[in-house]
Amino acid sequence: MALVPAMVWIFACRNSLGGRAADAHGVHYLTGSATRATKPDGPLPSCFQRRSALMSFNTFGHSFRVTTFGESHGLAIGCVVDGCPPRIALTIDDIQPYLDRRRPGQSRFTTQRQEPDVVKILSGVFLDERIGKQVTTGTPIALLIDNVDQRSKDYSDIKDKYRPGHADYAYDAKYGLRDYRGGGRQSARETATRVAAGAVARKVVPGLVVRGALVQMGPHRIDRARWDWAEVGKNPFFCPDAEKAAFFADYLDGVRKRGSSVGAVIEIIAEGVPAGLGAPIYGKLDGDLAAALMSINAVKGVEIGAGFAAATLSGEENADEMRMGNDGKPVFLSNNAGGVLGGISTGQSVVARFAVKPTSSILIPRRTVDRYGRNTEISTSGRHDPCVGIRAVPVGEAMMACVIADHYLRQRGQVGPPPPWPSPPPTG
Repeated sequence: MALVPAMVWIFACRNSLGGRAADAHGVHYLTGSATRATKPDGPLPSCFQRRSALMSFNTFGHSFRVTTFGESHGLAIGCVVDGCPPRIALTIDDIQPYLDRRRPGQSRFTTQRQEPDVVKILSGVFLDERIGKQVTTGTPIALLIDNVDQRSKDYSDIKDKYRPGHADYAYDAKYGLRDYRGGGRQSARETATRVAAGAVARKVVPGLVVRGALVQMGPHRIDRARWDWAEVGKNPFFCPDAEKAAFFADYLDGVRKRGSSVGAVIEIIAEGVPAGLGAPIYGKLDGDLAAALMSINAVKGVEIGAGFAAATLSGEENADEMRMGNDGKPVFLSNNAGGVLGGISTGQSVVARFAVKPTSSILIPRRTVDRYGRNTEISTSGRHDPCVGIRAVPVGEAMMACVIADHYLRQRGQVGPPPPWPSPPPTG
């Protein structure tokens, strides 16, 4: 056998139960889903050959890490937040208001599934008697939300059919099975856990304020001259334009009565983001933010700052000019960069928008196939959002908060206190 560097061929071999296997030389190999895999002296052990795929990639973040779990029609959903610093005041009252904003069934414009979404904190907090407050301990924070209003029978007619525009077929092709009850792990029900984690993240970065709004529904955009943050909490669409919100009500009623659905564009703005968060090349703040927003169910596009509109600007129009402010910090005269340059925050507001596609579960019959390879048609009854983008607003806020908290802790760990700025002028 040819000599091979140890680090190339020494892998941990684990099956679905966490076991290990070794070849005749006592070398352990990593299991995987490869259909044809070899090492220099022949095929890899059977543990490396094709087997039932495991569903992984349920964790995001580095220093501030969030793992979510649960399915739409399971007993509960939840998350574990790891990396949160100790001694941060945290109670249910810090989390529940954000979940209440996302909660379904609050208007005729969202799914009528009645989930109270009451969160429980299972671990990671402790009553500090010295200050009389419950605080984080620095250990994993487990959050649990019970599912109480599942109606799995609503999906029995489509259990073998693939909804066009939905991930039904993709899941079946990857895993060989899918939970058809409400979409299982595909369901936007999972995003409630992200909102809970985002509430914790907001407590990590001092002075951070994250807000979101719906700025477009279907082809209809708001008038930015009428933007009023106070209006966001006054209508069921999280819309900052009161006049357009009234239009959206009639517009979405028509969409809903036709048994169809419509998409939306959401804008998220984070204020109080310190300069210096993010890293060049593969740790860019905007790169991680784009990935986080793209991970939200039904999101099909993300832009930062001017985004795609930057391609229509000239160099002098796009570049955000700078002057010195009275506080000794630079003032940017515009924000086409969305608060990020070179993957690093500038101290401006971080601005991102994401596009949410129309809900795939609709009453209008559509052509499809079933899991047995037969042509058929499908019409989806049950309780569904005519515009899933509406409830994506608090989800987008949560993902922004989690990414910024993660980069804040990474910056603090790598660099520590920010370096002095401006630099003293040269002498001599």
